[in-house]
Amino acid sequence: MRTIWNGSITFGLVNIPVGLALATKPAARQSDVSFRTLHRECGTPIKQKRWCPVHDREVPADELVKGWEVSKGEFVMIEDADLEAIQQYDDSRSIEIQSFVPLDQIDPVFFDRTYYLAPSSTPAQRRPYVLLLRALQEGDVGAVGRFVLRGQENFGLIRARGDALALETLFVAEDVRSQAEVEEAVGDTEIKEAELDLARQVIDSLAADFDPSTLESEYRSSLHEMLEAKLAGQEIKVPEPVEEETPVVDLMEALKASVSEAQKKKPKAAAKAKSSSGTRKKAAAGRRS
Repeated sequence: MRTIWNGSITFGLVNIPVGLALATKPAARQSDVSFRTLHRECGTPIKQKRWCPVHDREVPADELVKGWEVSKGEFVMIEDADLEAIQQYDDSRSIEIQSFVPLDQIDPVFFDRTYYLAPSSTPAQRRPYVLLLRALQEGDVGAVGRFVLRGQENFGLIRARGDALALETLFVAEDVRSQAEVEEAVGDTEIKEAELDLARQVIDSLAADFDPSTLESEYRSSLHEMLEAKLAGQEIKVPEPVEEETPVVDLMEALKASVSEAQKKKPKAAAKAKSSSGTRKKAAAGRRS
Protein backbone atom coordinates (compact mmCIF):
# COMPACT_ATOMS: atom_id res chain seq x y z
CA MET A 1 0.00 0.00 0.00
CA ARG A 2 1.44 3.36 -1.05
CA THR A 3 1.74 5.70 1.92
CA ILE A 4 1.93 9.51 1.85
CA TRP A 5 3.26 9.92 5.40
CA ASN A 6 5.13 7.61 7.76
CA GLY A 7 5.31 8.03 11.49
CA SER A 8 3.84 6.47 14.60
CA ILE A 9 0.87 6.42 16.95
CA THR A 10 1.88 7.33 20.49
CA PHE A 11 0.06 7.14 23.82
CA GLY A 12 1.79 6.80 27.16
CA LEU A 13 5.03 4.94 26.48
CA VAL A 14 3.53 2.96 23.57
CA ASN A 15 4.85 3.67 20.08
CA ILE A 16 3.21 2.05 17.03
CA PRO A 17 4.87 2.56 13.61
CA VAL A 18 2.29 3.32 10.90
CA GLY A 19 2.01 4.70 7.40
CA LEU A 20 -0.81 6.95 6.21
CA ALA A 21 -2.52 5.97 2.95
CA LEU A 22 -5.50 7.56 1.20
CA ALA A 23 -8.66 5.45 1.57
CA THR A 24 -10.40 7.18 -1.34
CA LYS A 25 -9.21 8.32 -4.75
CA PRO A 26 -7.93 11.92 -4.92
CA ALA A 27 -10.84 12.87 -7.24
CA ALA A 28 -13.45 10.92 -5.27
CA ARG A 29 -15.37 14.08 -4.39
CA GLN A 30 -15.67 15.04 -8.06
CA SER A 31 -16.31 13.27 -11.34
CA ASP A 32 -13.43 11.08 -12.57
CA VAL A 33 -13.36 13.14 -15.79
CA SER A 34 -11.77 16.59 -15.91
CA PHE A 35 -12.29 19.23 -18.58
CA ARG A 36 -10.18 22.02 -20.07
CA THR A 37 -11.62 25.32 -21.27
CA LEU A 38 -11.21 25.69 -25.04
CA HIS A 39 -11.73 28.45 -27.61
CA ARG A 40 -14.77 27.21 -29.53
CA GLU A 41 -13.49 28.69 -32.83
CA CYS A 42 -10.16 26.80 -32.97
CA GLY A 43 -10.31 24.28 -30.11
CA THR A 44 -7.20 25.72 -28.41
CA PRO A 45 -6.93 25.51 -24.59
CA ILE A 46 -7.40 28.93 -23.00
CA LYS A 47 -4.61 30.35 -20.87
CA GLN A 48 -5.51 32.14 -17.66
CA LYS A 49 -3.50 35.32 -17.24
CA ARG A 50 -2.87 37.21 -14.01
CA TRP A 51 -3.84 40.74 -15.03
CA CYS A 52 -3.51 43.98 -13.08
CA PRO A 53 -6.25 46.41 -14.18
CA VAL A 54 -4.38 49.39 -12.63
CA HIS A 55 -1.12 48.88 -14.57
CA ASP A 56 -2.94 47.23 -17.51
CA ARG A 57 -0.40 44.42 -17.83
CA GLU A 58 0.19 40.78 -16.99
CA VAL A 59 1.79 40.26 -13.58
CA PRO A 60 4.61 37.68 -13.16
CA ALA A 61 4.61 35.25 -10.23
CA ASP A 62 7.38 37.11 -8.34
CA GLU A 63 5.15 40.20 -8.10
CA LEU A 64 2.21 38.37 -6.53
CA VAL A 65 1.36 38.47 -2.82
CA LYS A 66 -1.58 37.26 -0.73
CA GLY A 67 -4.05 39.81 0.58
CA TRP A 68 -6.58 39.81 3.43
CA GLU A 69 -9.56 42.06 2.67
CA VAL A 70 -10.37 43.94 5.88
CA SER A 71 -13.02 46.17 4.24
CA LYS A 72 -14.30 46.76 0.72
CA GLY A 73 -11.22 47.35 -1.46
CA GLU A 74 -8.80 47.57 1.48
CA PHE A 75 -6.26 44.78 1.98
CA VAL A 76 -3.50 43.80 4.36
CA MET A 77 -0.61 42.18 2.48
CA ILE A 78 0.44 38.78 3.84
CA GLU A 79 3.89 37.52 2.89
CA ASP A 80 4.77 33.81 2.66
CA ALA A 81 7.19 34.38 5.54
CA ASP A 82 4.26 35.53 7.71
CA LEU A 83 2.45 32.26 7.14
CA GLU A 84 5.60 30.19 7.57
CA ALA A 85 6.14 31.80 10.98
CA ILE A 86 2.93 30.25 12.32
CA GLN A 87 3.15 26.90 10.50
CA GLN A 88 3.42 23.80 12.65
CA TYR A 89 6.84 22.15 12.35
CA ASP A 90 6.75 18.77 14.04
CA ASP A 91 9.78 16.54 13.55
CA SER A 92 8.36 13.80 15.78
CA ARG A 93 6.03 12.58 12.97
CA SER A 94 3.64 11.13 15.49
CA ILE A 95 -0.10 10.95 16.01
CA GLU A 96 -0.42 11.83 19.69
CA ILE A 97 -3.47 10.16 21.23
CA GLN A 98 -5.26 12.51 23.62
CA SER A 99 -8.26 10.40 24.60
CA PHE A 100 -10.26 7.23 23.90
CA VAL A 101 -13.95 7.95 23.32
CA PRO A 102 -17.07 5.83 22.63
CA LEU A 103 -17.71 5.74 18.88
CA ASP A 104 -21.42 6.37 19.30
CA GLN A 105 -20.61 9.79 20.80
CA ILE A 106 -18.91 11.04 17.63
CA ASP A 107 -21.26 12.52 15.06
CA PRO A 108 -20.13 11.76 11.46
CA VAL A 109 -20.59 15.47 10.66
CA PHE A 110 -17.10 15.94 12.15
CA PHE A 111 -15.51 13.50 9.66
CA ASP A 112 -13.51 15.14 6.88
CA ARG A 113 -11.36 12.55 5.05
CA THR A 114 -10.56 8.89 5.61
CA TYR A 115 -7.07 7.36 5.58
CA TYR A 116 -5.87 3.83 6.20
CA LEU A 117 -3.15 3.31 8.79
CA ALA A 118 -0.76 0.69 7.41
CA PRO A 119 1.23 -1.41 9.91
CA SER A 120 5.00 -1.84 9.84
CA SER A 121 6.47 -4.48 7.55
CA THR A 122 8.42 -5.87 10.51
CA PRO A 123 6.46 -8.66 12.29
CA ALA A 124 7.63 -7.61 15.78
CA GLN A 125 6.47 -4.01 15.19
CA ARG A 126 3.06 -5.18 13.96
CA ARG A 127 2.15 -6.62 17.37
CA PRO A 128 1.35 -3.25 19.02
CA TYR A 129 -0.72 -2.32 15.91
CA VAL A 130 -2.83 -5.46 16.28
CA LEU A 131 -3.05 -4.92 20.04
CA LEU A 132 -4.51 -1.43 19.56
CA LEU A 133 -6.85 -2.73 16.85
CA ARG A 134 -8.26 -5.48 19.09
CA ALA A 135 -8.62 -3.11 22.05
CA LEU A 136 -10.59 -0.60 19.96
CA GLN A 137 -12.78 -3.39 18.55
CA GLU A 138 -13.61 -4.86 21.95
CA GLY A 139 -14.24 -1.51 23.61
CA ASP A 140 -16.14 -0.06 20.63
CA VAL A 141 -14.10 3.10 21.09
CA GLY A 142 -11.97 5.37 18.96
CA ALA A 143 -8.76 7.25 19.68
CA VAL A 144 -8.78 11.03 19.25
CA GLY A 145 -5.38 12.51 18.52
CA ARG A 146 -3.41 15.32 16.95
CA PHE A 147 -0.77 15.25 14.23
CA VAL A 148 0.96 17.54 11.72
CA LEU A 149 0.74 16.82 7.98
CA ARG A 150 2.47 19.08 5.44
CA GLY A 151 2.89 21.79 8.04
CA GLN A 152 -0.81 21.82 8.94
CA GLU A 153 -2.21 20.83 12.32
CA ASN A 154 -4.84 18.08 12.10
CA PHE A 155 -7.11 16.33 14.55
CA GLY A 156 -8.05 12.73 13.83
CA LEU A 157 -10.06 9.79 15.06
CA ILE A 158 -8.43 6.36 14.85
CA ARG A 159 -11.03 3.61 14.61
CA ALA A 160 -11.20 -0.06 13.71
CA ARG A 161 -12.46 -0.73 10.19
CA GLY A 162 -12.71 -4.48 9.86
CA ASP A 163 -9.24 -5.83 10.65
CA ALA A 164 -7.49 -2.55 9.89
CA LEU A 165 -7.05 0.81 11.55
CA ALA A 166 -8.51 3.84 9.80
CA LEU A 167 -7.98 7.49 10.60
CA GLU A 168 -10.70 10.09 10.07
CA THR A 169 -9.46 13.66 9.99
CA LEU A 170 -11.84 15.79 12.03
CA PHE A 171 -13.27 19.26 11.54
CA VAL A 172 -12.63 21.51 14.51
CA ALA A 173 -15.68 22.54 16.53
CA GLU A 174 -15.94 26.06 15.08
CA ASP A 175 -16.16 24.64 11.52
CA VAL A 176 -19.34 22.65 12.27
CA ARG A 177 -22.46 24.77 11.96
CA SER A 178 -25.15 24.68 14.61
CA GLN A 179 -28.37 22.80 13.88
CA ALA A 180 -30.36 24.78 16.45
CA GLU A 181 -32.32 26.59 13.73
CA VAL A 182 -33.45 23.29 12.22
CA GLU A 183 -34.38 21.84 15.60
CA GLU A 184 -36.39 24.97 16.42
CA ALA A 185 -38.30 24.68 13.14
CA VAL A 186 -39.42 21.09 13.81
CA GLY A 187 -39.74 21.34 17.57
CA ASP A 188 -43.40 22.38 17.68
CA THR A 189 -44.59 20.13 14.86
CA GLU A 190 -46.95 17.37 15.94
CA ILE A 191 -47.53 14.09 14.09
CA LYS A 192 -50.28 11.53 14.45
CA GLU A 193 -49.65 7.98 15.68
CA ALA A 194 -51.28 6.60 12.52
CA GLU A 195 -48.83 8.59 10.38
CA LEU A 196 -45.90 7.32 12.42
CA ASP A 197 -47.15 3.74 12.09
CA LEU A 198 -47.28 4.06 8.28
CA ALA A 199 -43.82 5.64 8.26
CA ARG A 200 -42.52 2.60 10.18
CA GLN A 201 -44.10 0.33 7.56
CA VAL A 202 -42.35 2.22 4.76
CA ILE A 203 -39.02 1.90 6.59
CA ASP A 204 -39.55 -1.81 7.31
CA SER A 205 -40.47 -2.51 3.69
CA LEU A 206 -37.28 -0.85 2.46
CA ALA A 207 -34.98 -2.28 5.17
CA ALA A 208 -31.76 -3.86 3.82
CA ASP A 209 -28.13 -4.49 4.70
CA PHE A 210 -25.75 -1.81 3.45
CA ASP A 211 -24.19 -2.84 0.13
CA PRO A 212 -21.46 -0.45 -1.13
CA SER A 213 -21.72 -1.94 -4.64
CA THR A 214 -25.14 -0.27 -5.03
CA LEU A 215 -23.51 3.17 -4.80
CA GLU A 216 -23.04 3.59 -8.53
CA SER A 217 -23.06 7.03 -10.14
CA GLU A 218 -25.52 7.17 -13.04
CA TYR A 219 -24.06 10.54 -13.98
CA ARG A 220 -20.54 9.11 -14.35
CA SER A 221 -21.81 6.23 -16.51
CA SER A 222 -23.81 8.61 -18.70
CA LEU A 223 -20.83 10.98 -18.94
CA HIS A 224 -18.53 8.20 -20.20
CA GLU A 225 -21.16 7.03 -22.70
CA MET A 226 -21.59 10.59 -23.98
CA LEU A 227 -17.81 11.10 -24.33
CA GLU A 228 -17.43 7.82 -26.26
CA ALA A 229 -20.32 8.83 -28.53
CA LYS A 230 -18.76 12.27 -29.16
CA LEU A 231 -15.41 10.61 -29.91
CA ALA A 232 -17.15 8.37 -32.46
CA GLY A 233 -18.70 11.42 -34.11
CA GLN A 234 -22.25 10.71 -33.03
CA GLU A 235 -24.73 13.51 -32.50
CA ILE A 236 -25.91 13.86 -28.92
CA LYS A 237 -29.65 14.30 -28.65
CA VAL A 238 -31.11 16.16 -25.70
CA PRO A 239 -33.73 13.89 -24.05
CA GLU A 240 -37.32 15.03 -23.86
CA PRO A 241 -38.20 16.48 -20.45
CA VAL A 242 -39.97 13.96 -18.23
CA GLU A 243 -43.29 15.18 -16.95
CA GLU A 244 -43.18 15.18 -13.18
CA GLU A 245 -46.00 13.54 -11.30
CA THR A 246 -48.18 15.81 -9.22
CA PRO A 247 -47.06 15.41 -5.61
CA VAL A 248 -49.57 13.99 -3.15
CA VAL A 249 -50.50 16.75 -0.73
CA ASP A 250 -52.19 14.58 1.88
CA LEU A 251 -49.52 13.03 4.14
CA MET A 252 -51.56 9.91 4.98
CA GLU A 253 -52.25 9.23 1.30
CA ALA A 254 -48.57 9.73 0.46
CA LEU A 255 -47.53 7.27 3.18
CA LYS A 256 -50.07 4.66 2.04
CA ALA A 257 -48.92 5.01 -1.56
CA SER A 258 -45.28 4.67 -0.42
CA VAL A 259 -46.03 1.44 1.47
CA SER A 260 -47.83 0.02 -1.57
CA GLU A 261 -44.98 0.99 -3.92
CA ALA A 262 -42.33 -0.45 -1.58
CA GLN A 263 -44.19 -3.76 -1.34
CA LYS A 264 -44.24 -4.02 -5.14
CA LYS A 265 -40.50 -3.39 -5.39
CA LYS A 266 -39.48 -5.70 -2.55
CA PRO A 267 -39.87 -9.04 -4.43
CA LYS A 268 -37.79 -7.66 -7.32
CA ALA A 269 -35.08 -6.39 -4.96
CA ALA A 270 -34.98 -9.72 -3.11
CA ALA A 271 -34.64 -11.64 -6.38
CA LYS A 272 -31.84 -9.34 -7.52
CA ALA A 273 -30.02 -9.72 -4.19
CA LYS A 274 -30.40 -13.52 -4.38
CA SER A 275 -29.01 -13.51 -7.92
CA SER A 276 -26.04 -11.35 -6.89
CA SER A 277 -25.37 -13.60 -3.88
CA GLY A 278 -25.40 -16.67 -6.10
CA THR A 279 -22.96 -15.05 -8.52
CA ARG A 280 -20.59 -14.16 -5.68
CA LYS A 281 -20.76 -17.72 -4.29
CA LYS A 282 -19.99 -19.21 -7.72
CA ALA A 283 -17.06 -16.83 -8.14
CA ALA A 284 -15.74 -17.74 -4.68
CA ALA A 285 -16.12 -21.45 -5.44
CA GLY A 286 -14.22 -20.94 -8.67
CA ARG A 287 -11.35 -19.22 -6.86
CA ARG A 288 -11.16 -22.02 -4.28
CA SER A 289 -11.03 -24.70 -6.98
